[in-house]
Amino acid sequence: MTTETSTPEVSSSEPSNACERELSIEVPADVVKSETAGIVERYQKLARVPGFRKGKVPATIVRQRFAKEIKDDVIEALVPRYFREEAAKQNLAPVSQPRVTDLHMEPGTALRFTASFEVLPEFKVAPYDDIRVTTLDTNVTDEEVETALNNLRERQATYSAVEEERPLTDGDFAVVSFKGTPKEGEPDAKPVEVDEVMVEIGGENTVPEFTANLRGAKPGEQRTFEVKYADDFSDKRLAGKTLTYEVMVKAIKTRSVPELNDGFAKELSADLNTVDELRNRLRENMKAEKEQEAQHQGKDKLMEELVKRNDFPVPEAMVNDQIDLRLERGLRGLAAQGMRTEDMKRLDFPRLRAGQREAALREVKASLILEQIAEEEKIEVSDEEFDRELQAFATQSKQTVEQVRARLTENGGLDRMRHRLRNEKTLDTLYRRST
Repeated sequence: MTTETSTPEVSSSEPSNACERELSIEVPADVVKSETAGIVERYQKLARVPGFRKGKVPATIVRQRFAKEIKDDVIEALVPRYFREEAAKQNLAPVSQPRVTDLHMEPGTALRFTASFEVLPEFKVAPYDDIRVTTLDTNVTDEEVETALNNLRERQATYSAVEEERPLTDGDFAVVSFKGTPKEGEPDAKPVEVDEVMVEIGGENTVPEFTANLRGAKPGEQRTFEVKYADDFSDKRLAGKTLTYEVMVKAIKTRSVPELNDGFAKELSADLNTVDELRNRLRENMKAEKEQEAQHQGKDKLMEELVKRNDFPVPEAMVNDQIDLRLERGLRGLAAQGMRTEDMKRLDFPRLRAGQREAALREVKASLILEQIAEEEKIEVSDEEFDRELQAFATQSKQTVEQVRARLTENGGLDRMRHRLRNEKTLDTLYRRST
């Protein structure tokens, strides 16, 4: 094979999609012939044909009997190789799998095909040094600390059964079972049935129309009543609906909230001795949460402004990959909440994908912008920073660092992790400047 005859003929074009490229490639006939001969020889060694011993089938028979398979193998061997070579020669870095069309290959002729694919956009980042973001107030007031203390006490409350026979009054907790039947003609309404639940009579967080009908009831008593929910009721499934309830009162309980004293602090944690220490711990935790939320919102505003200032095309393949990632996270969340696989399969995925597109597009743009800024400002992730992240990931997944590194190396995850860390470091740098 000489250099002259082995060089493929290539032409390229730029379709209307600014990120799409197209290469028309011709693999020389002598290359196709050589590759075909090698594949035929391999088939001769492995093919089982009646009337011939294994490894003794003539090449002519192999070519006739396995013509389609041989052609497919030649295409599979040559198309990816020559596509990669020609993309590299033209300094094109595909970010999508090539779509091969116009493929022609006949015996004794060159292999011709067209490959369409996407590349990263070329753009110059708009000025960003003037971006300023206003952060949330992270101070913690005494009132907020006291509210948190009271919430803690509420969560540590105990419930005791009322032994005496008496009716339900405000402040009591009724242990009930009930069945709710939608009024006839109610659209989209479904029956509600609960085996056992505890509801507070006259409580702030209860439905007054429901609990008011239980005042005066005694354990063992059943009551039937209607509840008409307001149009703006918080549970949209019940908003504007009327349900008939059949409620059985099983028991009455009272709640005891622990006193706020040093003993309460000690019960919460062995390293706390006084209420003041508990207050200080709460204040520190609340301030850390506020600072984290302030940073999160500030970075969101910063990225929103960066995306707004930079208008450039984005490869569809990257947007689709990000949509897949968002959907995968969402489905994992639904599974964690108990949704069954068969129910997930009935979801309207085209509608879900369409709903994720805008956010996915924004996230891809943000990533490309941060990558460009990192290049301009020479921001890199040190080996120490990368190793710390790897160790944290290994601890979280309960694996050794070596196991995690091997798995991520195999699926390209190490590069993605380094890329993510670099973007996060870049965003941290911009955030510190902007505040």
